Amino acid sequence: MHSRSALEQADAIRSGQLSAVELAHETIERMNKVLPDLNALAHRDDEQFLADAETADRERAHGSPDSLGPFHGVPLPIKDLADAAGWPTRYGSNASRTTPVTQNSLVVDRLRSGGFVVAGKSTTPEFGTISYTESECTGITRNPWNTDHTPGGSSGGAAAAVASGMVSIAHASDGGGSIRIPASCCGLIGLKASRHRIPNGIETFHGGSTQGVLTRTVADLAAALDLVARPDRLAWNNAPAPDRSWSMIAATAPGRLRIARTTVSPLGGVAASEPCAAVDRAADLLVAAGHDLVDLDFVWPDAGDSLNAFLTMWATGTVGLPLEDRDRIQAFNQPSAGRSADDYVAAVQTAQRVTRELASQFENRIDLLLTPTMAVEPPLVGSWRTGVDETPELALMNCAPMAEFTSLFNLTGLPAISLPVHIAASGLPVGAQLVAGPWRDDVLLQVAAQLEPMALWHEHHPPIWVQ
Repeated sequence: MHSRSALEQADAIRSGQLSAVELAHETIERMNKVLPDLNALAHRDDEQFLADAETADRERAHGSPDSLGPFHGVPLPIKDLADAAGWPTRYGSNASRTTPVTQNSLVVDRLRSGGFVVAGKSTTPEFGTISYTESECTGITRNPWNTDHTPGGSSGGAAAAVASGMVSIAHASDGGGSIRIPASCCGLIGLKASRHRIPNGIETFHGGSTQGVLTRTVADLAAALDLVARPDRLAWNNAPAPDRSWSMIAATAPGRLRIARTTVSPLGGVAASEPCAAVDRAADLLVAAGHDLVDLDFVWPDAGDSLNAFLTMWATGTVGLPLEDRDRIQAFNQPSAGRSADDYVAAVQTAQRVTRELASQFENRIDLLLTPTMAVEPPLVGSWRTGVDETPELALMNCAPMAEFTSLFNLTGLPAISLPVHIAASGLPVGAQLVAGPWRDDVLLQVAAQLEPMALWHEHHPPIWVQ
């Protein structure tokens, strides 16, 4: 059953072919097999997981199939940066509280309203700040394709869980590439939705950080968006709502699109050979699908301005978190000195200016921009630590090759998706990123759905898959 998509698993439960409890037992068995190699979960409570599955079966027995959510009875881990009632939220940090929280985050409420059963909390680096899923709190999470390598971060536990067949879908979040980077590292689909597309109560990073999921199929991604991407009437800001469901949108052809490409990052770096090969593979697929690659000298905003604005806003990430002992925060996450409130306001203003500069290039010129997701293949675990003991600030800089194609789109709020189009000579997956203009998540879903039967990425699995 682990080879089926989330929607296929839900269909099997809805039809009576499978019970939610049976699927939960299969999931626990799968966890027991692969978790020792991967360390993808920060917290497990199998007793509660099975109890929730029993509740799902009772609801199915007493209700009509039409009354059930689209993912009724399907297991889903929650990234350990979001609250799931009855489970602790550790943020990947020893500074956190260990007691269970009593309320769900809004995104978790919405996922559970669609029938998902919480199957644990997935690992994340401390506060999700680096692109390797490693922390003093939960240890090292490893890539199912090769456990010497990282699954990326900060949704690395989520990605490892899906790529290994532990679950078919996982909650994730992205504040600088934290969905797209693990998607690239683990051969999955990862969408960073538009700013304010997916509400979660109180916005973070001025909407530059967003919630989402990691999946193997576009249909699962679109159906999950139907749950989590509804406007929130209580929020300050909402993205424009689509005129139909995301599932219907994904099933509609996008028309002929104009697509620019670049392998030079917003920071001026040039991607390595395998990420460039991923771009070439994606370009070939796009042309075969009937789209036009246009010769456009895409101009990135000033790298210094963008990076300074991003890091200044990013440095406030722990503000408001309910931590127990801030002295136990890892050194590279300690509050940055030398930044004032004036600096923060200036960073927000810079972000708005940069957004206008970047987004204007999509107006009447191109529909999509094609880039590598990362500038490198998935690095070896632990390689981010070079020099960090002496200079903690190097942690983020060591992660730059993984995030230099992704973080600008968090700063600007443009939607971007990583697609698993390439397997490197090393045997590791390498993704290509497509970026759309403001609010055009629909085009990204449509193109992903168009390429899926051509690339057949959902049929590519790591060796651990057959374990």
